[in-house]
Amino acid sequence: MMQRVVFMGKLSGQVAVITGAGTGLGRATAIDFAREGAHVALLGRRSHKLEETAERIRNDAAGEGKVLVLACDITIEEQVEAAIARVMAELGKIDILANNAAVLEPGKVIELTAAEWALQLSVNLTGPFLMTRGVLPTMREARYGRIINITSGLAWNGAGGYAAYSASKAGLESLTRTTADEEHDFGILVNAFNPGTVRSEMHATGKDPHQVTSELVRLASLPQNGVTGSIVTH
Repeated sequence: MMQRVVFMGKLSGQVAVITGAGTGLGRATAIDFAREGAHVALLGRRSHKLEETAERIRNDAAGEGKVLVLACDITIEEQVEAAIARVMAELGKIDILANNAAVLEPGKVIELTAAEWALQLSVNLTGPFLMTRGVLPTMREARYGRIINITSGLAWNGAGGYAAYSASKAGLESLTRTTADEEHDFGILVNAFNPGTVRSEMHATGKDPHQVTSELVRLASLPQNGVTGSIVTH
């Protein structure tokens, strides 16, 4: 009698929460994490896009983990708290957080309105802060966690015409280093990843996002005492 071969991926049995999972890099990350054996919680504002991602994962024979779809605006504290509570209730733990959700809108300092500035800071920086703060208690209890923040080259060199986006990503890198320093003793590793330009709703051209997800899998599966507080560039 033939025995069934069970695939043991690098993330087998892990629970990963991915924001902005409906399109682009977030969708590719969710699919490839699932292929590595993870249970994935897909967060985003557009349920139909999340369902498309979930359907691709369910139809992928390589992935056998659970898929949870959660419509969530990560800039709203109550929605973040509710989403994390659902993940804990249905999947039992949170091992990995990938803060991928972002907005990219052009605008020079002289022309940006306060509302336009606030929107990008809210999604690109406050959202990751709320998500990180939300998962830390369960990660601390487990004394294990892997947090990955998606950054950009604009964080360190800026770019004329992208004032708010550049500032938000610079802040995200600082948050990465700060959280890494604060949480290292709890077994929680926090790193930022700059994928370069990948094809998404924000960029019509660039690399296929699946080309960079191997690095995200690596960061999500770092061993104890692995690198933390780093800015990794693809």
